[in-house]
Amino acid sequence: MEWNRSDPSSESDSSSSDSTTRPLPAGKYEVFLSFRGPDVRTTFADSLYHFLVHSKIRTFYDDEELRKGDKIAPSLVRAIHESKIYIPILSQGYASSKWCLEELSLMVKSLNRNQGHILLPVFYFVEPRDVRRQEGS
Repeated sequence: MEWNRSDPSSESDSSSSDSTTRPLPAGKYEVFLSFRGPDVRTTFADSLYHFLVHSKIRTFYDDEELRKGDKIAPSLVRAIHESKIYIPILSQGYASSKWCLEELSLMVKSLNRNQGHILLPVFYFVEPRDVRRQEGS
């Protein structure tokens, strides 16, 4: 099924679509980008964000650096809940960041509630085995 952002009537009827396909939830953002700033902020994350915005896709991009000891802001948690598609950019340091793992945990919890969210991980110069079973510091 192809999803057309601007035309909700473009969704196929149930006879021609996969029975597991659900409409995307309404939200403030279409995409939530999750990344570890020092790894990809000035390279891949910025480029992806600008591409999405240029394509008129409402994208949440946190331009604030969390400092050690800071908590994830309620606005960041709200942005996760209000987004339809999650794109965690899994880089070398992503899984070692407590905040990145908290964001990812919130994304997975939303997926588990079957609210129609989509998770599209990007493995940025890492293999899935490189980020498996790591813990944040």
